[in-house]
Amino acid sequence: MFKRARHQFGWLERKKRRRGPEVWVWRYHEDAPSKKGSKPAVLVGDVKQYPTKADAWKAAECIRMAVSDPVTADLVKFGALVDRYIREALPERKGTALRYRSWLVNHIKPRWQDVTLPKVKPLLVETWIKDLQLAPKSKGHVRSMMHILFEWAMRWELMECNRNPMSLLKIKGLTKRAKEPRALSVEELQRLWKHLDNHVRTMSVVDVCLGLRASELFGLRWEDINWKELRVKIQRSWVYGRIEEVKTEGSEKWLPLDSGLVEVLRRHRKKMEPELIATGWIFVNPSTGKPWWPHKLLRFHLIPAAEKAGIGRIGWHTFRHTYSTLLHAYGTDMKVQQELLRHSDIRTTMNIYTHTVSPALREANSKVVRMVLPTEKTA
Repeated sequence: MFKRARHQFGWLERKKRRRGPEVWVWRYHEDAPSKKGSKPAVLVGDVKQYPTKADAWKAAECIRMAVSDPVTADLVKFGALVDRYIREALPERKGTALRYRSWLVNHIKPRWQDVTLPKVKPLLVETWIKDLQLAPKSKGHVRSMMHILFEWAMRWELMECNRNPMSLLKIKGLTKRAKEPRALSVEELQRLWKHLDNHVRTMSVVDVCLGLRASELFGLRWEDINWKELRVKIQRSWVYGRIEEVKTEGSEKWLPLDSGLVEVLRRHRKKMEPELIATGWIFVNPSTGKPWWPHKLLRFHLIPAAEKAGIGRIGWHTFRHTYSTLLHAYGTDMKVQQELLRHSDIRTTMNIYTHTVSPALREANSKVVRMVLPTEKTA
């Protein structure tokens, strides 16, 4: 009466190709007969990736999980769960996906890949995370990644849908930073700008006057600016050479433009070649016609200039922290600060897609801009 479910172990075959190295192919049985009696096959990888059959079996396990119905948790290795997550569930945002992959490949998989799901116990994971030679915040990322993996294990029915075992972890201090975020004083900003080329100085001026993330700064286009109403819409990011959405839903927002900052942008536009203006990007690399890569500018311009100015090592995010610090120094209302910085944790208390800029936001922003803006002699 009842059809007995089975776990699909299948078998591996090593096949030759006309070009390139031999490949491993995993074959399995299916209920519906395939044409000419052949069995379904899935490419696992070539022999360069997986030199031995044992390596190929490990790589094929995440494929077997997707085919088998149901899968017994005792048969599932944690490494196979990681592989399937990387294969099917990594976030679409490239920067986020790269960070997730780093935690998985460099920390989680080496420790737990050969352990079956039921044996990945909360206390063992807790002790392991505490012993990792990482900063507290990085340990927090690893813990969150473990929690995400178990959520997907339940979603894929690899284990019973119950309380996530990683929610039992008790590790203190994971939100603490190893180093306090760096913020520059107005005097340090002025010293820095003396050692920067015009185009990089303009980028950093706009960044510190709006408190943008680097990806948002380089994602700016001329069409985002409303010159008449003195405002700019933050609506895209430039991440690893491609256009993506902003980090969070609450980050897409209109921000005020002080008249002094508008003049900086107008001067920058006048200095641009017509073909570069035609690309639409505000900060465009003449060699590619696309936005600059923040890391290259950081390495070859910002860091050397900061060292010459005697202010130590900085990054693009330093300007966002500087903006936040200066807002606070002026006694700006906390809610106004959060709206200007577009933090996602206040999305329920504000209208994310508002098309107006309140007087309080404009006044707080202008105070910072007028304090830090370079004079015409240094611009």
